[in-house]
Amino acid sequence: MKKKIAIIGSGFSGLSAAAYSSQQGHEVHVFEKNSSLGGRARKFTTENGYVFDMGPSWYWMPDIIESFFEDFGRRTSDFYELVSLDPQFEMVFSDGIMAVPQNYEAMKNLFEATETGAGKRLDDFMEDARYKYEVGMKDFVNKPCHSWMEFISPTIAKSALKLDLLSNFHRFVRKYFSHPKLIMLMEFPVIFLGAAPKDIPALYSLMNYGGYKLGTWYPMGGFSKVIDAMAAVAKDQGAQFHCNAPVDQIVIKNKKATSIVVNDTEIEFDTVIASSDYHHTEKHMLSEEYRNYTEDYWKTRTFAPSCLIYYLGFKEKVPNLKHHTLFFENNLDLHTHEIYEDKKWPTQPLFYVCCPSKTDPDLAPQNCENIFLLMPVATGIEDQEEIREHYFQEMIGRLEKHTGTSDLISKIDYKKSYCIKDFKEDYNAYEGNAYGLANTLSQTAVLKPSLKNKKISNLFYTGQLTVPGPGVPPSIISGKIAANEANK
Repeated sequence: MKKKIAIIGSGFSGLSAAAYSSQQGHEVHVFEKNSSLGGRARKFTTENGYVFDMGPSWYWMPDIIESFFEDFGRRTSDFYELVSLDPQFEMVFSDGIMAVPQNYEAMKNLFEATETGAGKRLDDFMEDARYKYEVGMKDFVNKPCHSWMEFISPTIAKSALKLDLLSNFHRFVRKYFSHPKLIMLMEFPVIFLGAAPKDIPALYSLMNYGGYKLGTWYPMGGFSKVIDAMAAVAKDQGAQFHCNAPVDQIVIKNKKATSIVVNDTEIEFDTVIASSDYHHTEKHMLSEEYRNYTEDYWKTRTFAPSCLIYYLGFKEKVPNLKHHTLFFENNLDLHTHEIYEDKKWPTQPLFYVCCPSKTDPDLAPQNCENIFLLMPVATGIEDQEEIREHYFQEMIGRLEKHTGTSDLISKIDYKKSYCIKDFKEDYNAYEGNAYGLANTLSQTAVLKPSLKNKKISNLFYTGQLTVPGPGVPPSIISGKIAANEANK
């Protein structure tokens, strides 16, 4: 039966839900509070010609993203060009630099040169991670997670022990490697899953496979090209988009969502899929009796980090800098402890630099550089301009040391900071989180916030605060799951 479906929010999960729901024959309307589509993956262009991706910059798990387009008879190459980065990224340590090559054999050689026997152990690690990736990303994550019974399948039952759900990532990595640099290299991808490696299931070695083995890519034109492509697919299926259209209320009658209120106008719908922040949706769009979760519930959840970002335009090229650079001169365990346990600004921060103009010169004026700095921070902490500036000065100093430059500040052509307050303002993000809910064992699968409202038969949730979790590919999958559930 054809339904009229409202989708709140146009991030990856909202766009995915819109495309699949439209393909199923429904009339779909997407409501976006901001002036452009994409949620955290929006872009902005400055008056002096810099084009910045506001959010995601790591294009990993290319097969998962490709499968979205294949579901609609398209390919990513119909919309944008993918470039394989080599090196995939550089890691800056206190005593040197490690460049991670695109070629896997070269990567094995790097591991072997760093630690005797580590090349062969990388093969073993990646074979184990490949199995987890194929089961985890092709079967495990596609469940709506209403019940543990969904996981009683021959494939998952057979794979239960090999998936390492009950062992932690910290110990798992150390089964294979002992050199601190290799450990840090293998642990880095799980930081953004929302907890320290000791609290993340070893299942998530699949991240290493989906990144290092399948490669680190870049969509020419920026990550916003992926948003544009997904929106084009959804529009081809018939979805309609409405920007500057914040949803203020989901109207409930007889335990069914019957309409939404947008800019003081009530519009009737048969089904609602909320890709907006889960907590905000429940607290501000629903009366208390219809919410799945209380305020106390959200206070006890473990959230992935927020981050401090600086978008910078430089009026000359910055030498000795790759597309992706991780500044890991300091202690990873200390930084993660201060994010997740102490909940305070870091004393010895790690941070990340993205310079996409090294690959894509169209993102900056001629002979200029487009750079953003990103430092993971705890959610819900004090956010003031002077605090941001303190860390900006530290990051610039370390960037100068790495690149062999001086006085970079005098060469800045554009500067904009973005942190906890902005995530709250732009995305209604709970406690200003940037990456959603942590993928800890106690917040996995059925233990995540429910994809379906338990009291309203036709209200569904999608995105990084529900199944399967944070990240671009999981969010795309989440939209597909929500659309399929709403179609029943």
